[in-house]
Formats: sequence, C-alpha cells, structure tokens
Amino acid sequence: MESISLLLGEALSPYQVKLTPSGAHGECLVTLKSTSGAIVVERTFNQAQLTDKRLLTDVVDGLHRDVLIAEGRLEPCVIAALRNAAQDKILASRN
Repeated sequence: MESISLLLGEALSPYQVKLTPSGAHGECLVTLKSTSGAIVVERTFNQAQLTDKRLLTDVVDGLHRDVLIAEGRLEPCVIAALRNAAQDKILASRN
C-alpha cells in the first residue's frame, strides 16, 4: 500500500496523498490535500483499482479531473462532455 501511496503522490504532486483503509470489502479512501492542508478531493476506491496498473492510471486521471473541478479550473461544458464520453465508453464495453 505504501508503494501505491508513493506512486499517487508522485503523479498528483503538489497535492499530499493519504490512503486510508475504508470499508469491509477492501475499499480505500484516497484524500488529496493542498499544500496548506485543506482537503481538495476525497474518493473511495476498490483495492483492485489501486493494484492493477491500468486501473491505477484511470484512478489518477479521475483524481486529476476531480482536482480541476474542485479548483474551478474545468468548465461545466467540459464536465458534461467528459461524462458523455465516459458513458459512451461504458456502453461500448458492453457490446
């Protein structure tokens, strides 16, 4: 778990990353804090998402997007486009 924390910390710098076990099924709470210590983003992930390299890339991408949204650096129309793209990706994987 410590190596995952280091990877996330490196990928999401300058934010401080904290991983906390959460839930009975191996979930993990990921907390990103600003340099001033304020919580910017908190999300819970399944353990598998943090141990699989491909899924971990998706986690980092999602956290990056969440930081941009939390800081107001991502416009609402872009958020809607991202949601539509994610929905299209889900539908395509089902076929």
